[in-house]
Amino acid sequence: MVKDFEFKKNYDVHDLVKIVGILRAPGGCPWDREQSHKTIRRDFLEETYEVIEAINKEDTELLKEELGDVLLQVVFHAQIETENGVFDFNDVADGICKKMIERHPHVFADASAETSEQVLENWDTIKKRTKKQKTQTESMLSVPREFPALMRADKVQKKAAKAGFDWDSADGAFDKVTEELGELKEAYKNGSAAQVFEELGDLLFSVVNVSRFVGADSEESLAAATDKFIERFSKVEKMAGDRGIDMKSADLAELDRLWDIAKASKKE
Repeated sequence: MVKDFEFKKNYDVHDLVKIVGILRAPGGCPWDREQSHKTIRRDFLEETYEVIEAINKEDTELLKEELGDVLLQVVFHAQIETENGVFDFNDVADGICKKMIERHPHVFADASAETSEQVLENWDTIKKRTKKQKTQTESMLSVPREFPALMRADKVQKKAAKAGFDWDSADGAFDKVTEELGELKEAYKNGSAAQVFEELGDLLFSVVNVSRFVGADSEESLAAATDKFIERFSKVEKMAGDRGIDMKSADLAELDRLWDIAKASKKE
């Protein structure tokens, strides 16, 4: 136990920085001392998704807890660099404060932005300037490859659209989906795994294009579709069990009938 540690009724972010430092120091926690940026990067990702879960559930207590977990990740990574003598948590806070001031000149300077659209346009312009991005290609390359694939595709497509490279209407996007689906079928018939891989990617990319034109978030839409599938499958599985049907050996037409029943029950 750290004898000089001050136990409080309420702690703040400064206490969190101190606690993580103690855990990483000699005599602290063996597990914490062993970690690096790479060993805990998955933890950061998982904690972020748990924040999203709390938001979706509209659970404020859970949100508070999960935001704390994300904050811990930020402090932990900063502590590693503090030990390396590169930067500390205050440098992280300083950097984001300066960025927010710089990218909100309509609030902290004399620029004008009356609408959210103007704010986002200014933000993109300032971002490209500060990151020294001279072309739209450079802006696209700045979108992390580590993003969920649908999200990355959407962001890249929006950047292309800002450069004028986009369909005139949703009709072009829909026609592209049909075209790419045909190419995927042809690749499948030819038996080329590499070509199938490529054409499947093109099809998914074109579907994201459609999502932009119809105003639906592709990530959220796919998540909702997966939820719907699980719900209907659950009903099919229960009905099959009630009827003494083994799903693994059942006729597909019979399972389709159960699926239609499950689908109809939702509409009712």
